[in-house]
Amino acid sequence: MDKRDMSRRQTVTYLTRRLREVGIRPDTRRGQNFLVDLNLLELLVDTAAVGPEDVVLEIGTGTGSLTALVAPFATAVVTVEIDRQLHQLAKENLVDFDNVTLLQGDALKNKNQLRPDFLDVVRDQLDVESGRRFKLVANLPYSVATPVISNLIATDLVPDTITVTIQKELADRITARPGTKDYSGLSIWIQSQCDARIVRVIPPSAFWPRPKVHSAIIQIRTQMSRRLRISDRKAFHVFVRSMFFHRRKYLRSVLLSSHKKVLSKQDVDIIMASMGLAANSRAEQLSVKDMLTLFETVRARAAGPKL
Repeated sequence: MDKRDMSRRQTVTYLTRRLREVGIRPDTRRGQNFLVDLNLLELLVDTAAVGPEDVVLEIGTGTGSLTALVAPFATAVVTVEIDRQLHQLAKENLVDFDNVTLLQGDALKNKNQLRPDFLDVVRDQLDVESGRRFKLVANLPYSVATPVISNLIATDLVPDTITVTIQKELADRITARPGTKDYSGLSIWIQSQCDARIVRVIPPSAFWPRPKVHSAIIQIRTQMSRRLRISDRKAFHVFVRSMFFHRRKYLRSVLLSSHKKVLSKQDVDIIMASMGLAANSRAEQLSVKDMLTLFETVRARAAGPKL
């Protein structure tokens, strides 16, 4: 199946007719907004630069249009769809691809963890031969975009690249710089381990049904040297989120409230002084490097207790 075939399959006319035939109505609560601009689908695939050594994970199979564009270039594609009817429709559309594994179910076990059994399917494909690489390529449903990206980076099965369409607001948060309104714990968490860039902003008209907000194609590229400098990624993830629970509070107050069992006021003052942080400093002003330093300093001062 070539791209011209897919262009006919991913038009509003085709989708309306085909979904009506099988009794499906798009559920926007599940993020069922289909990307119907073929040029943008091709841009997503081209940006991902999938090659014969790549195992691709897709979350949100939909009708299988993106899957079919990626599969000819990949050694294997593992694609996940939560909707049973869409999963069945995608199976019919992708019947000619013997390198595609279709999984039905929620990709998330809970808000803090992806389904381990689904990730095991990806691992099995990666283990078939040495040299295989892992990539996430997807038109991610808005409702799961944040936990999918954040939690996947937290695992040991981290992709080389993540190339996805997501809500523009989320893309802005991922790529935000210190001191800006969008800078958050998510910004620090991802930038502490990856490079991230917005490839293209997408208007609502590129989707059917149309969402109420703009989207963006974003690419996140893992930098292993950065991951290795974090002594405990799980603890750092928790620490960063705790620093932004009350983002308008001064950093000193946040540290005291989040670490009251292991740090005294004197401890916090010593930590801040050692880093040259003023009493009115806030978490949103700290660079990724500063936040890493703060994390390690707090851990050392707390003499080992888990954060």
